[in-house]
Amino acid sequence: MRPTTPVAELNRRGRTAGAVPERMTAVVLIRHGGPEALQVRHDVPTPGLAADEVLVAVAAAGLNNTDVWSREGSYGTAGDPSAVGGWRGVPLDFPRVQGGDIAGRVVAVGDAVDPARLGERVLVDGALYDSDSPDANAVGLLGSERGGGFAQFAAVEARRAHDVGASPLSDRELAALPIAYGTAVGMLERADVAPGERVLVTGASGGVGLALVQLARARGCTVVAVTTADKRDRVAAAGAATVLERGAVPREHLEAPVDVVADVVGGPGFPDLVDALAEGGRLVTAGAIAGAEVTLDIRRLYLHTRRIVGSAMWTPAHYDRLVADARRGAFAPVIAATFPLTEIGAAQRAFADKRFVGKLVLDVPPAEPAV
Repeated sequence: MRPTTPVAELNRRGRTAGAVPERMTAVVLIRHGGPEALQVRHDVPTPGLAADEVLVAVAAAGLNNTDVWSREGSYGTAGDPSAVGGWRGVPLDFPRVQGGDIAGRVVAVGDAVDPARLGERVLVDGALYDSDSPDANAVGLLGSERGGGFAQFAAVEARRAHDVGASPLSDRELAALPIAYGTAVGMLERADVAPGERVLVTGASGGVGLALVQLARARGCTVVAVTTADKRDRVAAAGAATVLERGAVPREHLEAPVDVVADVVGGPGFPDLVDALAEGGRLVTAGAIAGAEVTLDIRRLYLHTRRIVGSAMWTPAHYDRLVADARRGAFAPVIAATFPLTEIGAAQRAFADKRFVGKLVLDVPPAEPAV
């Protein structure tokens, strides 16, 4: 564990924008389980800072599958898919403040960070990487391996807090971006998606799915989306040229094969997605909400020179592209609903119901200044 400077000392040294309180309101996960495993507390210590970190006053925080699955311990391990554990099968430390989507302002800086960053509006890259390379792999996540954004304050590496002061997006819209749109960018980049290609997106009404629709359309692709009948109009409005109803076999309902499948569903329909690919097509997968284990006739893969690409989150270079889009407002994330931070249980129950299109976002109340 790296040494940190407490908030009281940062206040004394003038490394803060005003007096930052030493206690904060936060949602604390105390164990694996249902929403009842989350506790709203008003006396959680405000994180101290390592030399290369900044303290972000969180304005808004998005909800993701990672939050629910980490709470439930549903990620399994390589040897036991049903094992209870955190992301990538690593045990979580409790208590834990979850939340990997963070938008807010810098209110304190570590000793190695330029104080000019105080007051900066930022979008946080919630990934923890395995190296300093722009192509590093994400091996951890804020809200899982480290404390996250379901709180009034979050400590993050300064280089992962990106200046978005010029962005026309609201705090809520910015908070919708990191995990969903970051995951989508990583999928499209790893699948080498090019303008003019046909891209099939599964789970198209969810956070990552709708992000894929918007981002692929913005890249000049023709998007075929798969969703439920009651959500097809909203998915089409986001940029899908064709919308297939969930349960339809893609190869039987497509006018032509697709160049790329971007799948966040998995499950028994996975082999049909492979068959929907053109010769030399690519399937990129980043989810398994319909089931983690599939049966595949590999002849459908190699006889047509098709590729399957696994994509876990994004790289720093991928995230830089997302931040550039956010700064110029290249697209507006769809916000399905917002909840106060203190209603996290209701928000996660609504998330589990899957009756929405887009992202659910938590509004985080500002902290009272220290006296």
